[in-house]
Amino acid sequence: MKRRDVLKKAGILAAAGLVTRANNVVAAEESPKNKLALKIAHITDVHIRPDIDAPQKFKKCLEIIKNEKVDFFLNGGDSIFDASYDSVKRERVTELWNLWDDCLKGLKGYEVHSCIGNHDTWWAAPSKTDEMYGKDYVVKRLGMPNRYYSFSKAGWHFIILDGNNPSIALDDQQFDWLKKELEQLPANQPVLMMSHYPILGVTPFWEGGMHSDYKKLKALFYQHRDKVKVCLSGHNHLLDTASYNGTQYFCNGAMSGFWWGKGDDKSAGDGYYEETPPGYAILELYQDGTVKNTYKPHAF
Repeated sequence: MKRRDVLKKAGILAAAGLVTRANNVVAAEESPKNKLALKIAHITDVHIRPDIDAPQKFKKCLEIIKNEKVDFFLNGGDSIFDASYDSVKRERVTELWNLWDDCLKGLKGYEVHSCIGNHDTWWAAPSKTDEMYGKDYVVKRLGMPNRYYSFSKAGWHFIILDGNNPSIALDDQQFDWLKKELEQLPANQPVLMMSHYPILGVTPFWEGGMHSDYKKLKALFYQHRDKVKVCLSGHNHLLDTASYNGTQYFCNGAMSGFWWGKGDDKSAGDGYYEETPPGYAILELYQDGTVKNTYKPHAF
């Protein structure tokens, strides 16, 4: 077969693949046997702060999201700006969490399921016995049942992870819990996982910030490929999508964009972090485990 014919045949097959993919999406949205199970909002990297009108901008964004008629919110971490540096004092940490609480008053009646971001924890507390030290205080302020946990809704199972460990990885205790969690689920139970950090992604090639235990996790996911449908993340303030072994990896952009600021010389627009505008994502989860992730930029 001539090279020209090989390329032609490959093009036809590729086109057929695209048509099949498109038809599958339409079928997922239109088939009466495959109804929409949940519509959820993913907000991440809010980095709430008292200056540059960040609280007012965030509150406005939340009102816009509420008009989407979502079932609940997933908060991907880095809720505050910023408790993690050695120079941060107790008064500043308290101020930031009080701002967060005030902004979320607008979500009364909505469930908000959160994970811990690397900027949420105050490591500079006077001692490890201080009530505001470390992850336990973040768990308390965000109303989380634990630093990692799970819940189920409308036929979907949600697993919230804590990658804030050495080398950005799950600790052994958490990995064993995750393994048992997946084993105990029935076959074909669709699962959405959320970690602050990408487990697999495109942007970590130049930005870093990805789980270092991705090989261990992708091997586990392959064992449960009938279940693990979506891995959701933030952290990089950049938007990308990766797909491997039937699992979709969505890294969504930051609600705060360039930390609510105008940007720098790498910003493609006002408030952008590099080429990604500030925004949020709407996820539509279907009964058969298919999912649609739509990123929606917002203007400051």
